[in-house]
Amino acid sequence: MLLRDTQSGDLVEVMDTSALVNPFSDAVMVQFQCGQDLPDPEICNKENLVFPSGENLPECWRNGHYRQA
Repeated sequence: MLLRDTQSGDLVEVMDTSALVNPFSDAVMVQFQCGQDLPDPEICNKENLVFPSGENLPECWRNGHYRQA
């Protein structure tokens, strides 16, 4: 799944989608999709990720207590 990093504006490929949809995980392993040579995967905070359209990630992916909010 491709998302966009809000700090750099670059697209990132999510390496672990189960961590992405886990609301109790604050970070996810991603690989930046910029340049000809792909960099090594790195950990990125979910708060810095949005869909390529600019839409935020669903609250149920980011907050384990979203039903109580």
